[in-house]
Formats: sequence, structure tokens, C-alpha cells
Amino acid sequence: MYARPIPTANDNQVRALLARYNCPVPYHAVRTRFLGSIASPSLSASPFSTVQGLWDGRWPALESVEAINELVGTLINGLWNSLTRHQNHSEPFRLITLPILATVSNLRTHALTRQQELDGFIEGLFNGADDLALSSGAARAVERLADARMTLAGIQALASDQETRGGQDNLFIAARHAQQMSSVLEHEIHTAVIECTRARRIRLHATRFAGKPH
Repeated sequence: MYARPIPTANDNQVRALLARYNCPVPYHAVRTRFLGSIASPSLSASPFSTVQGLWDGRWPALESVEAINELVGTLINGLWNSLTRHQNHSEPFRLITLPILATVSNLRTHALTRQQELDGFIEGLFNGADDLALSSGAARAVERLADARMTLAGIQALASDQETRGGQDNLFIAARHAQQMSSVLEHEIHTAVIECTRARRIRLHATRFAGKPH
């Protein structure tokens, strides 16, 4: 018997649906928020609550059964399920591809997009909690992501400063640094996902075992 393939939704389908329902979270941050929720040690994290959270805890106006099915099919059966494969060591997550140009506008957009991706991942991972009992490996990865976020904020400040002064000083160095950061971010996200997925599975197993009669 062959395993049923995981349903997928391509980028254009997801982007179009998010735009149609005026989702306040950009597509690149939706991807990482879903990934964080998938790996979250918090057992209250779920696909439906995470999707609902994209619209501040309220479902968008869905006027028909077909619209409901499309939203669930695209975001949960499609995007969410396709991201579950990144819980495997051999399937590291990739951030969206961005052009790297040594211009003020491009550098600021690049840094902001990466920051939003990190924010989405952390929001999904913590699932509304102020703190999580993370393994040492996951905690180190999250700390490095927090440091990276500060760096990205600094790059945005540099770009804004260069725009104000009309200069190009350090833009080439910052652009190269931003490009190099992407692989680092992907590595730390992958580490956090693998560590947190392992912890989540252990908790689920312990919960199920505790509920069985002895």
C-alpha cells in the first residue's frame, strides 16, 4: 500500500487567498508561524487556532461552504501539511528567496522580511506563552535567532540612515552580511524545529501513557 501524498498549495494560491481576505500577516511570515506552531512544545497549538490567529483570533468573513473548504484546503490541508515535512532532519526549512542588491530600498526590504519571518516563527513556537521549557539545544537556537533579529533591526536602521543622508557607505558590506545571514537563520530554525519536535513527541507520548490504565 502506498502512502497518500501530502496535499500541497502553491505560493500563488496561498498569496491570493491571504490577499482576498485581507490577512494582516504577510505570506512569508505565515509560513514561519505555521512552522513554529507545528514544532511548538505547547500541546495547545493546533492548525485551526493558528490559522484563526492570522486574523487576530477571528475567522475572516466566509460566505459559503465552498469558501470554508477553500480556506481549510489551502492553508491547512495544503500549506500547513506541506510544512510538516520539515520536522525531519533531512528536510530543512528554507526562507523565501530574496534578491540581494546594494541599494537602500532593497536592503531595508530584505532585513524587514527576514525579521518578519523570525517573528512569525517565534510567535508560532511560543503559541501565546511567555516562556517555554525548551531543551538546551532549542534554547540556544532561539537565543541566536533573537540576536539575529537585533542585527536585522540594525541593518534597517543603517538603510534608513543612508537614505536620509543620500549615501552608500557600508551598504555593500551590509548587503553581503544580510545574504550570509539567511543560511545561518535557516540553520537555527531547523535546529529549533528538530529539538522542539522531539520534545513535543515525548510530551505527547507521556500524556497518552499517563492516560492508560495500569
